[in-house]
Amino acid sequence: MGIIVENGGILTTVQDEGRFGYQAYGVSTSGPLDSRAFHIANLLVGNRMEEGALEMTFIGPTLTFTCSNIVAVTGGDLTPLLDGKPFPMYRAVLIKEGQKLSFAGARNGCRGYIAFAGGLDVPEVMGSKSTLIRNKLGGIEGRKLEKGDKIGFCRPKTELSGMEQRNVPADVYPQGEISLRVVLGPQEDEFTEKGIRSFFWNSGVITNEFDRMGCRIEREPIEHKGDGNINTDGISLGSIQVPANGKPIIMLADRQSTGGYAKIGTVISVDLPKIAQSQPGYKVRFIEVSLELAQSLYIREWNRMHELDKKLNK
Repeated sequence: MGIIVENGGILTTVQDEGRFGYQAYGVSTSGPLDSRAFHIANLLVGNRMEEGALEMTFIGPTLTFTCSNIVAVTGGDLTPLLDGKPFPMYRAVLIKEGQKLSFAGARNGCRGYIAFAGGLDVPEVMGSKSTLIRNKLGGIEGRKLEKGDKIGFCRPKTELSGMEQRNVPADVYPQGEISLRVVLGPQEDEFTEKGIRSFFWNSGVITNEFDRMGCRIEREPIEHKGDGNINTDGISLGSIQVPANGKPIIMLADRQSTGGYAKIGTVISVDLPKIAQSQPGYKVRFIEVSLELAQSLYIREWNRMHELDKKLNK
């Protein structure tokens, strides 16, 4: 027993840490777009950080609980409601059998996460519960949640130690404009000096072409030395491809595994949640940082998550 989906929302999928080891075969990693909010949700309910949860976009699902369980909602404020009344975010809360969790729409950010104590009873495909809609893999039949879907809980809980302390300050996401720190490369030599200077000096705007695969930026074209094409190679999370039209595309969780456009830089890991919680129309500015700083910030974030895990779950 677990939850029944009364309404799937705009785009609600099951995501865990991701599907690794298969990019050579054209299978994307998937996983959460906002890994920080995803990790915190799981830790609040006593799960491993990488356990499967629900990722929702703009308007979340309506879920009826057929079994009591402890739940945490994090990420963007999509106005969560329990039986029509405000539901606290970034806090472990017991939802009882028969109660209904719903969402009225985004007020801050645009992607939220629901973690369930004990995890979701969803089969692993290639070692992961993550949904990859393009390949129809993982999650619930490789698709977004729909009305009538039923998802069980693996090990539901009605009690956790220190429930009154199982809360953290909610993340508040920037609105209207974001700054993304970028490590230059690996194909910066495919761009003119003017093109690289323009990339960092001039801002752009997030277009409607923005989904789990990537985020296209409308801006002054970035000048290539040639036509912008390279021999096809791998694409990492946060890579910024610049096709022949000079308009950058930030590659995200469901990106293709390889591509033939020159990549001018890579958004550092700790800034990826900013993209995940942005909306079309937001301005974007890129700031160059060193690889050493990017690694240092990543380690600091990872240590913070482990300290939170120790504090909550010992």
